Amino acid sequence: MTTEFRNNANQAADARSRTGQTDAAASVSHQSHALDRQLEAVFMIADEPQGLVHLATAVGRPITEVAQAVARLVADFDGVKAPDGTSTVRRGFELREVAGGWRMYVRATHDELVTDFVLTQNPSRLSQAALETLAVIAYKQPINRGQVASIRAVSVDSVVRTLLGRGLITEAFTDSETGAINYATTDLLLTQLGINSLDELPHLSPLLDGGTDGFEDLL
Repeated sequence: MTTEFRNNANQAADARSRTGQTDAAASVSHQSHALDRQLEAVFMIADEPQGLVHLATAVGRPITEVAQAVARLVADFDGVKAPDGTSTVRRGFELREVAGGWRMYVRATHDELVTDFVLTQNPSRLSQAALETLAVIAYKQPINRGQVASIRAVSVDSVVRTLLGRGLITEAFTDSETGAINYATTDLLLTQLGINSLDELPHLSPLLDGGTDGFEDLL
């Protein structure tokens, strides 16, 4: 009985150990999935590349865990086969590392389709906020979102996304020190306005009634 009892006890202990290991693995997997989804949400609304430190601060997790999660998302979006043999469908977008950070972009193979959709299939008129933001960029380019927001005294994140989507502005360059993207207008804007160059834009002095803050050098 003693030997049998000992064997049963050992078996029970082994079972509890395996159960504990399984529960721990499940907990880690759940946390990883939760972190991946949090980062997805951040990337969906981010207009500029997000560094690992910034991301880790946003989700309250260690940088090493965030780096691992970003790598998982890259592989997930690219449809890369995982070690367990599973893989996902290659998405129409990708998570790309640029200017020391990470940001979602349309996959290059779909650039032509997206451009056609924006320019011909989605011709709705620009809002007043978009027109005002476009004017600031046209006169002050190259200029980053923070500077535009300072002039307009409102957030311009969604408006800038709209203008980028319409092909009226483009990302001119990324500041190497701050990581801020600077924007400039495109030839499409000239076509829409019916002018050959930005030099043909009207002078601002007659159009501004005291609201000259940020435009002093253009008057």
